[in-house]
Amino acid sequence: MKIFPAIDIKDKKCVRLVKGDFDNKTEYEMSPIEQAEKYKEYGFKNFHIIDLDGALTGKTANHDIIKDIVAKFDLNIEIGGGIRNFDSIQKYIDVGVEKVILGSAAIKDKNFLKESCEKFPNKIALGLDAKDGYLSVSGWKESSNQLTLDYLKQVNDYGVSRLIYTDINRDGMKQSPNFDETMKVAELSNCPVVISGGVSSIDDIKKAKNLKNIEGIIVGKAIYDGDIKLEELVKEDA
Repeated sequence: MKIFPAIDIKDKKCVRLVKGDFDNKTEYEMSPIEQAEKYKEYGFKNFHIIDLDGALTGKTANHDIIKDIVAKFDLNIEIGGGIRNFDSIQKYIDVGVEKVILGSAAIKDKNFLKESCEKFPNKIALGLDAKDGYLSVSGWKESSNQLTLDYLKQVNDYGVSRLIYTDINRDGMKQSPNFDETMKVAELSNCPVVISGGVSSIDDIKKAKNLKNIEGIIVGKAIYDGDIKLEELVKEDA
């Protein structure tokens, strides 16, 4: 199973939000480049990066930082946040990211998701961020009024290569992921699923390893706050 240490970028800094709330954020001293270097030194191969400025503005606000990280460290990076057109997808693919995550734009316009999968085969990851069973969009600021599983049924054959499922109520809370809901998604999904939101301990990682159709797990705040030691975490990375 792949471990994805998370880097969330806001105003050129590494930050972590609680339940996606931009007014409830913690800023960390390390720059995104320094954080990526640290993960690389420990031996991690996969990164989950979210451009929070992009999520708010709909633009690839931190493209240069992502480009530098890919160029310097030769890592498998999935990038999300504000990617709402083909040009933005192409920009990230051109700098060498492994997967481009579509979220709000894909939920609001299923045709955009379908065409993106056709245009960029094996490069599109779908980010489904849910709260109480319903998908949220626009940096989690609004509900789409769409049930997660209903939406997934509609787009399941589009050719998405990875699905990232986040339970917003758990994100940044370190209360363990919502494994029950995640398994419903994984059982339905035609592509492998990455678990996101709430990882609090190595036990969460070990539990995820035993689940079907799970490709990996994203770990964020628990690393920054020292609840999970990187030397322990990298041993679970395969």
